[in-house]
Amino acid sequence: MKKFGNLLWGIVFIIVGIIWGINSLGIASINVFFNGWWTLFIIIPCFIGIFKEREKMGNFIGLVIGIILLLCCRGILSFNMILKLALPLILVFIGINIIFKDFISGKINQRIKELNTDGMEEYCGTFSEQKVTLRDNEFKNAKLDAVFGSVKFDFSNCNISEDGVIKTSAIFGGITIIVPSNVNIKIKSTSIFGGVSNKIERVRDNKLPTIYVDALCLFGGVDIR
Repeated sequence: MKKFGNLLWGIVFIIVGIIWGINSLGIASINVFFNGWWTLFIIIPCFIGIFKEREKMGNFIGLVIGIILLLCCRGILSFNMILKLALPLILVFIGINIIFKDFISGKINQRIKELNTDGMEEYCGTFSEQKVTLRDNEFKNAKLDAVFGSVKFDFSNCNISEDGVIKTSAIFGGITIIVPSNVNIKIKSTSIFGGVSNKIERVRDNKLPTIYVDALCLFGGVDIR
């Protein structure tokens, strides 16, 4: 799915480049600033995110919202009608997200609740950049918050002897997590206009400890390497 998502992004850039080149050479005049063009900044990332990211529901919600806004800008739907239905639609989407999230991630939710997360170390990047590198430490749990900023958390050289939890909140920000090679990664995420990217390609080994990433992404993202 990730390769397919990269393919879609590649196609998008190729199309934009071709249109730009045609306009620059005067071969044709293609107006890319049609009514509602700005909704493509919502539609395209969310559409690609459905194929590329583990978190599907947030991207699906964003795609639906983007399409509705585009139809309103084109005069096919009415903004007044959408405003009246906005709250009911939001409640429906939240309900669907809760149902499917609990159904798919039930075991992960239960395991996160079982693990003791009291006294976890907290690192925050608010309108700033926070870089944290842990070396030769006995890692257990951590809480990472990026609000209009970024956090880079590297614990790849830590000693991992038991399961742990990393809780993340990326709100208009980005979080990068660099993990050791001898752990399994399991993800629980709630994402709206964002998502979690797990770039760890390894076979799960039940004998290895597991790091559970509990992520909230709101116009932000978490990158696991």
